[in-house]
Amino acid sequence: MRAVWANRANLKNPLASVRNDVRRVPEVPKGWVKVKVAAVGLNYHDIFTLRGLGMHKLTFPLTLGNEGAGFLDDGMEIIIFPVMGDPNFKGDLTLDPKRHVLGELTQGALAEYVVVPEENVIKKPKELSMLTASVLGIAYLTAYRMLFGRSGLKIGQKMLVQGSTGGVATALIQLGRAAGMTVWCTGRTEEKRMLAMKLGAHRTFEAGEELPEKVGAVFDMSGAQTWSHSLDSVATGGTIVTCGLHSGSKVEMDLLKVFTEQVNIHGSYAGNREDFEEMVAFVAEHKIEPHIPVVLPLEKAEEGLRMILEGKVQGKVVVKV
Repeated sequence: MRAVWANRANLKNPLASVRNDVRRVPEVPKGWVKVKVAAVGLNYHDIFTLRGLGMHKLTFPLTLGNEGAGFLDDGMEIIIFPVMGDPNFKGDLTLDPKRHVLGELTQGALAEYVVVPEENVIKKPKELSMLTASVLGIAYLTAYRMLFGRSGLKIGQKMLVQGSTGGVATALIQLGRAAGMTVWCTGRTEEKRMLAMKLGAHRTFEAGEELPEKVGAVFDMSGAQTWSHSLDSVATGGTIVTCGLHSGSKVEMDLLKVFTEQVNIHGSYAGNREDFEEMVAFVAEHKIEPHIPVVLPLEKAEEGLRMILEGKVQGKVVVKV
């Protein structure tokens, strides 16, 4: 089968390790299923993998691709739930020390076939296209848990999304608008701010701009560059939810504000299967259409990875298989 994979980690030049050629069709262990892949969403997580970065030591060669949709052997259309863990762990999967996503400790979906545990597939709602289904596993699952599981927001409250064009950011804008929140968003260019408005933001601001009033929750996917602004922007008793560190993981923080204004700071990691099922149903019910400006064939997947690495895409890149 054709697959896009890495033969080794390369911290400084991640794309140098990418191979796009033939790999053996994976065997199907007991309790797993084989998926004929239809479409795969690319993520910055793929770049982390190429650099050898992650919660666990990665073993190469490794097929890329953390999320996707396709068909089972019986023809059923499915979406892959990408989070896996210790089968013996009890409780919230996102708290399992051995948790990982597709394409880290298992071969990923950026191939003609992928095998996953049978509990890691759900039936695709007929209302969703394969393209839409293929991008829900990482960005939309992460955004859904951040919004509904970690922020504490109530309908009508104001929320600020730091950044306007990444996968999680665009998902937060759409999910927040559909849920009845007042969605504010920052963007570094007029083009990015216009996209945020098109996706459902009520108001946009330049990056770092002082807000006219504080918000109930700030969603920060960037890290170092936006953290001080996030802390300045959150209301007393409000919440900052973070899931990313694209601009750096080391930040300075005014603890005086944190404890005197009782600011909640929550990390958020992907989501569990219940989150995933709820999110897929929510997207279908509200007819949410992810922003997918780039669709490529499997043979050109490296072009999509380069766009993500260089920050040249607004929204999601999908590879059709």
